[in-house]
Amino acid sequence: MKVAVPVTEKSYESNVYASFGRAPYFLIYDTETKDSKFIENSAATSMGGAGIKAAQTIIDNKVKVVLAPRCGQNAAHVIQSADILIYKTVAGSAKDNIDAFVAGKLSLLDEIHAGFHGR
Repeated sequence: MKVAVPVTEKSYESNVYASFGRAPYFLIYDTETKDSKFIENSAATSMGGAGIKAAQTIIDNKVKVVLAPRCGQNAAHVIQSADILIYKTVAGSAKDNIDAFVAGKLSLLDEIHAGFHGR
């Protein structure tokens, strides 16, 4: 299963980025094959609609789970409409959160915020 984590840099030890739609990169990790790749989030510098564009990138990469500290309602709607689950990250690196997810220690993200919409 492919898991996506918004990160600040192209490293497993990178911090999880606080804003899903504005993350500079996404780490895409396959829990079955252990393969991974980093993709640039072209939506990060968008004037508007970054969350929706970032969500489409996740869908295009056939991700089944997103690990993020928070997610705006527009992005969450797109992600959830594609039957992708969103789990809330804990303090630590992308690797720490992937390990926590694989071990069943993360909870579903249940607080979706209204988004920042240009703020």
